[in-house]
Amino acid sequence: MDIGTIHSIWTVVLFSSFIGIVVWAYSKRQTSRFEEAANLVFADEDNDVATRENDRSKEA
Repeated sequence: MDIGTIHSIWTVVLFSSFIGIVVWAYSKRQTSRFEEAANLVFADEDNDVATRENDRSKEA
């Protein structure tokens, strides 16, 4: 095997991996997981607001 063949095989492996990741990311089965992950920021924000309100009520 010469270096050209190795480079060709490596290119095909990387391209196949890239296509696999793109198909996985855009598959319909992953939609609910990604939507849940996208909303985690807002859930954390709600917890922070509730914590601040509880702290204020304890101070008063």
